[in-house]
Amino acid sequence: MAQKIPHDQLTVVITGASSGIGKGVALQLAAEGANVVLAARRTELIEQMATEIGPNAIAVTTDVGREEDIARLFDAAMAAFGKIDVWINNAGVGAIGPYTEIPTSDLTRLVETNVLGTMYGSHYALRQFKQQGHGTLINLGSIVSRVPFPYYTAYGATKFAVAGLSAALYQEMQLEDQKDIHVCTVHPWATDTPWFEHTGNYTGHRAEMKPMDDPQNVIDAIIDLLDNPQENVEVGAKSKGTTISSNLMPGLTESLNAKYLQKVIQSAPPAGSTSGSLHQPMLTGQDVDGGIRERMKRESNQPSD
Repeated sequence: MAQKIPHDQLTVVITGASSGIGKGVALQLAAEGANVVLAARRTELIEQMATEIGPNAIAVTTDVGREEDIARLFDAAMAAFGKIDVWINNAGVGAIGPYTEIPTSDLTRLVETNVLGTMYGSHYALRQFKQQGHGTLINLGSIVSRVPFPYYTAYGATKFAVAGLSAALYQEMQLEDQKDIHVCTVHPWATDTPWFEHTGNYTGHRAEMKPMDDPQNVIDAIIDLLDNPQENVEVGAKSKGTTISSNLMPGLTESLNAKYLQKVIQSAPPAGSTSGSLHQPMLTGQDVDGGIRERMKRESNQPSD
């Protein structure tokens, strides 16, 4: 049974807080009175957010792939608020395209951010949770943690790793009878955030997905875990349906999914190769919503020549 703490008494660490889901969660929890610790590489953006939120927010420049940055993030949160009730490992980068076309430096960066970043954050969070006797760790998986997505191969490998890490940590807490320490993993469908703008892209086409989910669905699912922790949450009908289908008919589901994904990629407008924000953060893409659904809707309504 979860030890429910009112949101205005929580201290929450959120990585990847400068845009997308992380920013949405931070703003919503801050509005509910929680102390929020904003972590991201884009210092100016999170410092501006912290100023706008007020005294219950601090900003800590963090590259989650560097343990020393996670240690500094942890120390800053404890110094400011004296405890950490929730740690959300949300920061993540992507690279899409034929596996052999993606530079190995990008593959390394994916592992550093998505896998090591989650491992470091989980380590520091759980160590503190054990000392204080409670806490909720939330790791961001993906539909690609559940079903293989070709051309998202390396990204999927990192998210399978996150899912495996979280599942094992969940069992550790069970074995240690840590009733008030919860390990949760969230598995969204492709979500309309700046992630697609920031991803490394070697497909030869603009990065997008059809259909896409509203980021608010994922934000709501994450915040609900603070009161109703679960080991795994598939967000939305598409994520739930694909997972069920894969469990019942794995071969057919993976084959149909792969062919559909290839069609989606090839039907997108041409675009050049880019490493996106893997190695250096980008100035663009600062909002919660990525605006991709609206753009695709406008383009589909344009008359053909």
